[in-house]
Amino acid sequence: MNKIFILLPLLSSLAFAMPGDRDKPIEIEAESVVVDESTGFNQFMGNAIVTQGSLNLSGELIEVQTSDEEVESMVAKGNQQKPAKYTQEQPNQARFIEATAVEITYDVDKGIVILIGDAHLIQGFDSFSGETLEYDVDNDKVLVKGSEDGVKRVKFIITL
Repeated sequence: MNKIFILLPLLSSLAFAMPGDRDKPIEIEAESVVVDESTGFNQFMGNAIVTQGSLNLSGELIEVQTSDEEVESMVAKGNQQKPAKYTQEQPNQARFIEATAVEITYDVDKGIVILIGDAHLIQGFDSFSGETLEYDVDNDKVLVKGSEDGVKRVKFIITL
């Protein structure tokens, strides 16, 4: 199995939470890639992994939207059996932030990670689950929503 490894040093200005992460190059590894320079839309397929410092984003498919040589957003897609994953060190947390969902979107401009479909996030020693979840990276805040029909409710566990 051949893997493609891409280093995007020009895109290292991503606004991720860890100050040291912002200065690191973005590395993307996948089995195949489609790069469209005219639109800035890039697809990395087959066990794709994005790494920048302590940040790790993985999924079967990762879509990266760029503009003016800067990353606007990244979307990692998985499925129920093999969800997309996000991890990153936070300076004010004792443990890494860990998240899984069917789809994970990192909106760089807003500094928000959006988890959709069986969303689960561990922040320090607290655990959040819901149908959708938003994590404000810059402010270290979590917003969790259950399903609109009320079938899936929000679950929050505090470990002392």
